[in-house]
Amino acid sequence: MDPVELGFPGPGPSTTAGAFRAPPEEVTVDRRTFVADSLGVAAGLAMGSRESTGIPEAVGTAHLLELREGLRSLYTLDDAYGGGDVRSLAVRHLRRVRRIINTSSFPDTIGRQLQNLVGETAEHCAWLYYDADDQDTARAYWGEALTTATMLHDAGLQVLVMVSLSMQASYEGRPRDGYDLARAAHQLAVPFGSPVLLSLIAAREARALSLMQDQSSARKKLAESMRMVERSERGRPAPDWAAFHGHAELDYAQGLLYSEAGHHKAAVPFLRAALAHQDRSYGRNLALYRITLARGLVQAGEVDEGAAEAVGSLTHLEEVESGRVTRRITEVRDLLSTVDTTSARDAAEQLTQYTQQKGTG
Repeated sequence: MDPVELGFPGPGPSTTAGAFRAPPEEVTVDRRTFVADSLGVAAGLAMGSRESTGIPEAVGTAHLLELREGLRSLYTLDDAYGGGDVRSLAVRHLRRVRRIINTSSFPDTIGRQLQNLVGETAEHCAWLYYDADDQDTARAYWGEALTTATMLHDAGLQVLVMVSLSMQASYEGRPRDGYDLARAAHQLAVPFGSPVLLSLIAAREARALSLMQDQSSARKKLAESMRMVERSERGRPAPDWAAFHGHAELDYAQGLLYSEAGHHKAAVPFLRAALAHQDRSYGRNLALYRITLARGLVQAGEVDEGAAEAVGSLTHLEEVESGRVTRRITEVRDLLSTVDTTSARDAAEQLTQYTQQKGTG
């Protein structure tokens, strides 16, 4: 479902930058309650009426398509609003697919697709917990997804899980693991012939190399990633889960690379470009990119502008529930607290109020 049709105050999945307009001020939506209640009921429609009888039912293509559509809806909601409020719904969806496998009858062809759906849904649960900054739970779900991929000999699912585990390893300060996982994913992904997929994996390698303080290799790998994106029209299409990867993601990666090397002034134009190029349907990414730009500006000595961007990012965050974004806000708040200017103090105070509300919400 399109989140706008469900009543969310945000852009639809195909909305282009600049097309979205905020709803009237008098329209208010409790995002958390709406996700937990309304969408929780909607997710149960696919097989709920059949399961309520307690009699095993034959599962066919129509049921499989309904379950896949449920997962697609979870992807859309996560892109727009972050993983915090969506993860419990994703876990329920995973339990539903498991229950169908163990209580229904179906031919082997449908059974394999249901098992694949378990792996994909477990992977998405892992992503949602990663975004909510619950790394232990994320790791457990990624482990389940990888087990399923191994059982099915599904190279595509293996690539997806390894790319995600690489990202988590770098995030947790284990860049060597992140690099090795990305290299393993690359070996499996080459036969798919998708430049966008290979570009995404190369960007993961670049991120890990940067955190390993190998800036020269990181720059080369990121340049390779950019060249692959430019060749995307001449290769096979990327899997649906890699649709987010493009120029905005690469601009952001370049900005992070410069930041980690201490070149904060050089990082700012790329962080600006990432924010400008990001599709408006990715609400969580918009919030993350803007607060990261604020951090880069402060680190580059542009304190007043950085403080203004930090405060401005709170507007995006009204619709986003992401532990990773909240952690970045805390970083910026602490950074501003070290600067003795009126703008920095005011911004730090507003960010403090935001994080305190998050802590008690």
